[in-house]
Amino acid sequence: MDLDQTDLATVEAAVVTDKGTMVVTFFPEQAPKHARSFLDLAQKGFYNGIAFHRIVRNFMVQTGCPNSRRGAVGQPGTGGPGFRLQAEFNDIPHTRGILSMARSSDPNSAGSQFFIVQGEHADYLDGQYTVFGKVEEGLDVLDQIANIDCDFGPGGERSQPKERVEIRRIELRPRQERTPAVAENGGE
Repeated sequence: MDLDQTDLATVEAAVVTDKGTMVVTFFPEQAPKHARSFLDLAQKGFYNGIAFHRIVRNFMVQTGCPNSRRGAVGQPGTGGPGFRLQAEFNDIPHTRGILSMARSSDPNSAGSQFFIVQGEHADYLDGQYTVFGKVEEGLDVLDQIANIDCDFGPGGERSQPKERVEIRRIELRPRQERTPAVAENGGE
């Protein structure tokens, strides 16, 4: 896919994981550099084999660190693509299924790591992290990942998954038309 000649709002990504596939759409109007960077990295295969290295049930799952690949050196959660993005904070709220860029305490330090909100909302993150996409299909996959048992990690947070789950690949394709779900969490 030629991303230079494509309206990024017409693109979706199938994030194929060990637990199933999540289909993601993007917000290029609100976060053009972040949406473009993610799609560039995905198309180059950067995310292939990268694990979900931080999981906090009822909050979010985080991935995108090259240090989480099998055989990689370095602490998972500390790696990136070799560049940083300027923050593109916007007014999209951090609700269930939202993709947002992880960063250090420097607002302009996002690179390749991102998180997907699994809880209903994390409004305390609004305006502080760049929202750039949303899970359109596969919230059940997100829940499977979020429900993996975790140990205490290096930061003292119970977020280090006991089971490895990784992104096998990300497939970019034209965005599909979807009918809105009648009840997002019907029967839960």
